Amino acid sequence: MEKKLIDANVLLRYLLKDDEALFKRACELLEKVKVGEEAVVIPESVLAECIYVLLKVYKVERQTIGEKLRILLLYKGVINSDKQDLLDSMNLLVQTNLSIVDCLICAKSLNNKMPVFTFDDELRNLCRKKLN
Repeated sequence: MEKKLIDANVLLRYLLKDDEALFKRACELLEKVKVGEEAVVIPESVLAECIYVLLKVYKVERQTIGEKLRILLLYKGVINSDKQDLLDSMNLLVQTNLSIVDCLICAKSLNNKMPVFTFDDELRNLCRKKLN
């Protein structure tokens, strides 16, 4: 099966349903991804862009964003090698006020048992607390 890279616009149209024609095209792909008939990779940069746009432009709550993207990441055809890191970062997004980048760093740190070197006390404390 051919893998496809997916961009932020596809995810945003799918989640927001704000353009009927583009939503339909995104839906055609992502409904196949849901059941594993299509394979996609969602780069973490794309997730970060989606979260930024949803938070800052569309004023969607962090809880809603984290839940919706977590569900999407669980689709059978999402085949990221870092899928667990992405899923865990969505949990951290909902549970904390950290930026998505910090959530990704913390998830990677925890999953790989790799300490984080940072000047950000909140990030360091969360990663240290979760590692212990």
